[in-house]
Amino acid sequence: MKQTAMLLIRFYRKVISPLLPRCCKYYPSCSAYALGVLERFGFLRGSWLAIWRLLRCNPWSKGGFDPVPQKFDILGRHTPADFPQDDE
Repeated sequence: MKQTAMLLIRFYRKVISPLLPRCCKYYPSCSAYALGVLERFGFLRGSWLAIWRLLRCNPWSKGGFDPVPQKFDILGRHTPADFPQDDE
């Protein structure tokens, strides 16, 4: 199921997405995020996080940097380990 879901997302990215205007509020894009969470967490958990991300992508959200989390959280929250640290 994971491979099928990833195939559908790749199809969307190659065929459908180029026909639409660029309007992503988040980085990485929702489709890249979905591929990442499916790869890292499998079909059930990855699908849940991808759906949750799509629900957060709305006119009232701020958007911004939202990487694939290192550990699963039901609400896709991040820990400090999910963000790169500056070496000073």
